[in-house]
Amino acid sequence: MRAGLPLAVVLLTAVACQSPPAEATGDPSGVVTWAASADRMGDGVAGRSYRLVVHTSAGGTDLRIRLSNAFGDRPLTFDSVYAGIRKQGAELRPGSNRRLTFGGARTVTVPAGSTVWSDPLPGRLPAATNLVVSLHSPDAGGPASGHWMALQSSYATQGDHTAEESGAAWTIPTGSWFYLDAVSVRAPAGTGAVAALGDSITDGWQSTADLNRRWPDYLARRLQRADTAVKGVANEGISGNKVLADNPGQSALNRLERDVLSQPGVRTVFLFQGVNDIKAHTGVTAEDLIAGHREIVERTHAVGKCAVGATVGPFKGWHEWDPAAEAVRQEVNTFIRTSGEFDAVTDFDRVLRSPYDPERMLPALDGGDHIHPNDKGMQAMADAVDLTALDCDTTG
Repeated sequence: MRAGLPLAVVLLTAVACQSPPAEATGDPSGVVTWAASADRMGDGVAGRSYRLVVHTSAGGTDLRIRLSNAFGDRPLTFDSVYAGIRKQGAELRPGSNRRLTFGGARTVTVPAGSTVWSDPLPGRLPAATNLVVSLHSPDAGGPASGHWMALQSSYATQGDHTAEESGAAWTIPTGSWFYLDAVSVRAPAGTGAVAALGDSITDGWQSTADLNRRWPDYLARRLQRADTAVKGVANEGISGNKVLADNPGQSALNRLERDVLSQPGVRTVFLFQGVNDIKAHTGVTAEDLIAGHREIVERTHAVGKCAVGATVGPFKGWHEWDPAAEAVRQEVNTFIRTSGEFDAVTDFDRVLRSPYDPERMLPALDGGDHIHPNDKGMQAMADAVDLTALDCDTTG
């Protein structure tokens, strides 16, 4: 490390070289450090650049990013992609912006329905860094793939300004992430990650924007302080998402492979979903939802990963609540708690519910709509997770 350089700039000062992706070498140290599930967005804009701000969890070397055209209906070319460290707003720390390559080339075309990883970028990326990925596509069109509810300010501009560290050209604010759905690092041997498969509560709705106060963010901070091998956290929540049915986003069953099981270094899948299936009143029964949970657990175990289940939280006071929906929630929660099919259970229902009306969220934790926790509730959820359960043995 050069004397006097801030730790966060170490990534940007390494000499250029190329090395194969961790998966290609059989190296188990590739670990997802940030992720956001892709969904169908509006139409892409040709010639537009995006400057996307993301907050990492695990630290490591050889950063890679994954670009998504999962919902595109045509090939999508990126001709300029950079990674740097944020200073403030859209401005980057001086000397931090470095070009990413794909198979040694500066340009990559992602087929419709596909994703692609970049080559490793040499250098060290510390944990809890505000990483900035700038990308430009000359031919974007048709449905864009991205994550609409980022709760993080990012930026856009017309024309290719990706190499610039100044924020002057980035005059179009956006609250969404476009085309970027994962970042990984090469972490110390034995390091793993947990992927939180969820809905708007996991996505962070009602938490404070731009402050990383979603419950997986609080969990990531706990993991960084703890003596555990699990350091990476992938937030795979989509607002409104269901276990069984598509829209919004593909169902948890349909996106499990792309969003969770394919992420490097994921050791444990943390399943916290079901309230949207229940409150939609589409005829979904407790048996249906339990079967969906079972399938996710079985598919997770089939690839040597562990599954942690979280009980469905209280939502009395939300306009779709009624006693019939509550009965389904209670039956599903009994399965999660007592079936023994999960490797561990986190009882979010117990954490969030009022002792005076257990069908309702505790007012001090309520974000105001009676279904989404506030910042305090998000932290209480993260604090309830048994960290040792995330570091489970996947060899048995």
